[in-house]
Amino acid sequence: MADIGLNKPVKLKADLAAFCGTAELPRTAITQKFWDYIKANKLQAKTENGKAEGAGKFIVADDTLLKLFKATKVTSKSSGKVTDFTDLKAGQTINMLQLASVVGANIE
Repeated sequence: MADIGLNKPVKLKADLAAFCGTAELPRTAITQKFWDYIKANKLQAKTENGKAEGAGKFIVADDTLLKLFKATKVTSKSSGKVTDFTDLKAGQTINMLQLASVVGANIE
């Protein structure tokens, strides 16, 4: 498969590189690293800012993820909506659909 689009390696910012264990990865592989960590640590919740239950559409921020989530302040090119996690606290959640914004905020 050619290294284009989502399969093209991108340069990771320092905190994400430490999390992933490498300085460059395709977006798909970065997202997989997040999901491996989230599932291994049972950081999915069925309710927003609820107790982690191991399955659901919300991701609970632990200390490791919080560092990456807090780097996220992006504006959608299509809707103009701002995704801002700079004030997020440990134990709070983000919607799993916002993980792409976290990835985008943590790459060069």
